[in-house]
Amino acid sequence: MSATAPQRVGLIVPSSNVTIETEVPRMLAGAVAGGRLTFHSSRAVLHRVDPESLDRMVTASDRCAAELADARVDALVYACLVAVMARGHGAHEQIEARLAGIARDNGCDAPIVSSAGALVRTLERLGAKRAAIITPYAPALTEQVAAYIESHGCEVASTVSLAVTDNVAVGRLDPMRLPEHAERLALDGVDVVVASACVQMPSLAALGALEQQLGLPVISAASATAAELAAALGLGADLDAPGAALGGTVA
Repeated sequence: MSATAPQRVGLIVPSSNVTIETEVPRMLAGAVAGGRLTFHSSRAVLHRVDPESLDRMVTASDRCAAELADARVDALVYACLVAVMARGHGAHEQIEARLAGIARDNGCDAPIVSSAGALVRTLERLGAKRAAIITPYAPALTEQVAAYIESHGCEVASTVSLAVTDNVAVGRLDPMRLPEHAERLALDGVDVVVASACVQMPSLAALGALEQQLGLPVISAASATAAELAAALGLGADLDAPGAALGGTVA
């Protein structure tokens, strides 16, 4: 690839997802506007956020990785957090390794970022010990997400589940209601708030204001993903992610 050619990002997304394809490029808007970064998607069927549908979508991600490898992308992003976390401890490492292998087998040696792995690693990087999370999921799936985060060393002290099972409806949730949802969280001893533990649930427009309101570092699955993607591509200086947590440390 020539020095002036753009870097290509391959996104593996559920068929009904729309949010990460807007939020992550906005957080890397400088590189996108400068013609240095382009985004390309492959979709796996998902209509409802339930265990059976999520499992089918994870299986279909192999096809998506092979398709995106044909485009010789410079990085691959697996963009469905709950589908990975529902599979239990360490699942993000397993799926990242599997998709990297599929990409290599198809002639593409691209690094893999999963939204599940990015969220866990961002919490680790921040030194977070106690978090609160907001999810669009049914309570049972939120419990699985919380258990997954806890299995990687960060206690989840409080959760809010919006119980939206239609994935199209998740993408239509109003991010400006996040401050209202956050009022339901118990924040005693919490050092990080995950304002959206789902890349389909919009949050970008509210992250900065929510951080100021709560007086705590605030992240989302999408902002954690954008930060890891920027690092993988050497674009850290181009990252414009609201919420000081992605650039700072937990006190």
